[in-house]
Formats: sequence, C-alpha cells, structure tokens
Amino acid sequence: MPAQVLWLIRHLFSPTRLVCELNAWFATQLFEWLVGPCDVVSVDITQGDTARQQNSGVHIRKCRYLEQSQCVGLCVNMCKLPTQRFFTEKFGIPLTMTPNFEDLSCEMVFGQMPPALETEDVAQQPCLTDCPSRQAQAPRCPQMGTKTA
Repeated sequence: MPAQVLWLIRHLFSPTRLVCELNAWFATQLFEWLVGPCDVVSVDITQGDTARQQNSGVHIRKCRYLEQSQCVGLCVNMCKLPTQRFFTEKFGIPLTMTPNFEDLSCEMVFGQMPPALETEDVAQQPCLTDCPSRQAQAPRCPQMGTKTA
C-alpha cells in the first residue's frame, strides 16, 4: 500500500468506534478468501479503567492458514504478529488477534491494543499434534523463538 495512503488513513481516521466497526465489517468481506468464513461479533474494548462494547470483533470460524500449516509458530510469526503490527502501526488502528489452537478459530479485535507477546498464553503454546516441526517433549512450539516477520 502506498505510504501516502497509509499516512492519510492514520491521520484522517482515528480509531473511533465507527472506524473499528467498519474495519471489522470490511475484514469479513475482504479476507474470507484467505482465512475462511468469518463473522462480525460484539467485543469488549478496554482502555485503561474503562470498557465498552462494540461490534469490532471478527470471529474466523476455522482459519485456513492455521488448519493447513498446523503450526503454532507459523501462525504467530507469519500471521498474528505481522497483522497486528500492520494495522496498529501502519493504519493507526489497534488490532489484537487471538488464535484458538483447539478448534483452529481466531478472533480479531479492532480497537484493542495488542498486548506484549510474552504476556499471552500463545507464547507458551506447545506444538499441535500434526505440526511438521513437532517436538513431543518441548513445552512450547520450537518455532516461537524464530523471528520471521
């Protein structure tokens, strides 16, 4: 995306409730081909001591990328972190992604600042059963330590 367009988005569209809700709607329309069927959902957004509910969540029913890769590290390093970074830093719209490794779904929350990876459960996630890099005795995915994005 051209730098001028990103600058305009960052400076003309602050992450208001409406902007975050529109991003969620656009995500369900534009990303389904990539990640699979998804729906806009209501989420709680917390900022400091205040919380509000808004329709700026996207529930990906079963992520195609995670289903095909079967790898926690690839999901986190190639999807979660780069996507969060792109929307938060380049668009100026905070995004938090939370993959569910049990049912291979994922939740995207526009308007919520992503926490530090080290504070999330995903950082300690072991390999999935069918992961090609699986190390049965490893307490967490061995790919989690690699920086690919």
